[in-house]
Amino acid sequence: MPGEGARRSIMLDFPLTLAVSSDDSGRRLDQYLASKLPEVSRARVQQLIDNGEVQVNDAAAKASLRLRGGEQITVTGPPQAPPLRAIPEEIPLDIIYEDDDLAIVNKPAGMMVHAGAGATEDARNRGTLVNALLHHFGSLSGVGGELRPGIVHRLDRATSGLMVVAKNDESHRRLAQQFYGREVHKTYVALVHGWPKKERGTIESAISRDAQRRTRMTTRRSGGREAVTHYTVTRKIDSPYGKFALLELKIETGRTHQIRVHLSSLGHPVVGDTLYGAPAELKTQSGKRRAAGAPATLALGRNFLHSAKLELAHPRTGERLSFSRELPKELGALLKQLEGAGGGPHSIG
Repeated sequence: MPGEGARRSIMLDFPLTLAVSSDDSGRRLDQYLASKLPEVSRARVQQLIDNGEVQVNDAAAKASLRLRGGEQITVTGPPQAPPLRAIPEEIPLDIIYEDDDLAIVNKPAGMMVHAGAGATEDARNRGTLVNALLHHFGSLSGVGGELRPGIVHRLDRATSGLMVVAKNDESHRRLAQQFYGREVHKTYVALVHGWPKKERGTIESAISRDAQRRTRMTTRRSGGREAVTHYTVTRKIDSPYGKFALLELKIETGRTHQIRVHLSSLGHPVVGDTLYGAPAELKTQSGKRRAAGAPATLALGRNFLHSAKLELAHPRTGERLSFSRELPKELGALLKQLEGAGGGPHSIG
């Protein structure tokens, strides 16, 4: 249709002004724009509205605004968001080791490794590990793109511990090959609810994205990706707040949320991991007595999961490098609270 072709070409010219007809009365603003701007994704429409780049009768409006007909809508933002680049920020870093090719850093819990694709300059593109790395090192490998310079692997936001960072492209490629070939050895420490039936074991359930909650992963769907996690119980705690087990874990694969979803699938979610079934607070169990001064509830505010050891070959020399980092203070403090409240450690075996 000739008219359709003309309409599409006009819509590529931004800023853009639209006159709402009576036929569109009752429609939500975001729905109206999505139908009138075929070149613009629904996510981008929402972003434009949230950023104040859509005005109805010269005033900012919400996505849920019901149109009446006769309004004039002005879209000032471009149809596609400008590509993001990570921004250097002066953020403290715990650097374990560095040379011309790589760095080993101890990421704190609560820090994202890098911004997401839908991030904005003033929101999720701030305070990330990448921002801190760029400020400290100046330049990193570009293999991962402008949002992920130097990043060879990741840790979840609520997980702390050791990560390797590539300073140049050749190191990045060689490190990535090691990860792909399962030549990098990572050891994690986790505190879980309950006591596993076996003192050691291997979890091999495939992992895929949860169809209902897209922020979660699951072992309950067919067709997932292979995932292998080995665990060993190193300490058992029987406290007034319940039973807990401290685990040492080694993973052969690096799937999203792998350790968390695997442990949850056993019925032993990581302490603090509310996404996979752990309570937000540890409450005194019925019939349990607390030591004098012990609080009725405990809250961690993060996942009790820490990347404690990392072993790999140096990308240039081939020398085996091994690094370790003790539990952060908040995790060690929780262990002491659990044991000091009347739940001393139990022997294994």
